[in-house]
Amino acid sequence: MGRHVLVVLALAVSLLGGCATPAATPAPAATGLGNGWTPDHSLELQYATKFSVDFYDGDQAPCPDRENLAACEARQYALVSISDGNRYLVVPQGRPVPEGIGDGVTVLPLPLTNLYLAASSTMSLVVALDALDAVRFSSLAADRWYIPEAKAAMDAGQILFGGKYSAPDYELILKSDPSLAIENGMIYHTPEVKEKLEALGIPVLVEQSSYESHPLGRSEWIKLFGVLLGREQLADTLFDAQAAHLEELAGQPDTGKTVAFFSISSAGYVVARKSGDYVPKMIGLAGGDYVFSNLGDDTATSTVNLEMEQFYATAKDADYIVYNATISGQLQSLADLTALNPLLKDFKAVRQGNVWCTDQDFYQDMTGLGQMITDLHQMLTDPEVPDQLTFLHRLR
Repeated sequence: MGRHVLVVLALAVSLLGGCATPAATPAPAATGLGNGWTPDHSLELQYATKFSVDFYDGDQAPCPDRENLAACEARQYALVSISDGNRYLVVPQGRPVPEGIGDGVTVLPLPLTNLYLAASSTMSLVVALDALDAVRFSSLAADRWYIPEAKAAMDAGQILFGGKYSAPDYELILKSDPSLAIENGMIYHTPEVKEKLEALGIPVLVEQSSYESHPLGRSEWIKLFGVLLGREQLADTLFDAQAAHLEELAGQPDTGKTVAFFSISSAGYVVARKSGDYVPKMIGLAGGDYVFSNLGDDTATSTVNLEMEQFYATAKDADYIVYNATISGQLQSLADLTALNPLLKDFKAVRQGNVWCTDQDFYQDMTGLGQMITDLHQMLTDPEVPDQLTFLHRLR
């Protein structure tokens, strides 16, 4: 699959669902490096619109193989532009920092080491790229990880708890001289943290994957991490595998089946995804119809809290239920579900045994959204679907 064309950077919450996150500001028009260099090529992006990457040869000869530009990228400078307006120059190992680059471009010499990873959903990208040794600090404690490699690395002391995103352990982090702190949009709630990290000499990149309008736009951020971690070709391969899931479903007819995707809070509210959220979009791409066609409010959250009676009125006749166990905890049986609220016994999907539950690693795994769409499609269409899929399991 070709990968290098000029990409137009467009405007787009947390992956953990329900957290209010201020909208990302659009990036200004690209202005290059400011030193007169012309990009050799740009990273091809199929779905992501919240970042772009331009590659420069610098003082070296242009890539001789125009059919295999990826092979040249290890020696090329990469100008990364994020939709919040921040820009970063990734400098290949062993090459000098260019002279005359413009103000506002943060220089990141490779290799990046001792990263502080406060955007927890991006850990799956690092693991998939076999670059876990680049991470030194996590904003999650070991017992909050559902990614086995991350948990094991913390248990072994390879990765340390560096404090939550809103209260980093600055002294501990600074001792390791990290190349970069990677945050998500939640940092906009505590801008003073970003400012202090930068004042201490630690560059900060706020990843914007949660603002992507297409589900696979989120997964395509693995290409940016491929650039940051020197794993461009592996990133392409991994993303293409997810895109292939969607390609296989292209042209499939809509099933006409409705799906309710929700959880129940400790206070008894039904927590449902807004209709414009990426989860309902995945349901649609899988051939289903989200049971709420126009659910939303004026807040920046990705979810809406509903009284059970409100939820019952719309969702009781849904063909399928997918219970979101990521936040509220894992369920193993229909009895576990109906114990949350007796009204659920009256739901069509419960009576017919069409109730599924997400596994708890779903929101921590950005690399598998194409597979999740396939799981949903299989749930909707395969009469002999197994009880355990990659990200879903059936409740009996």
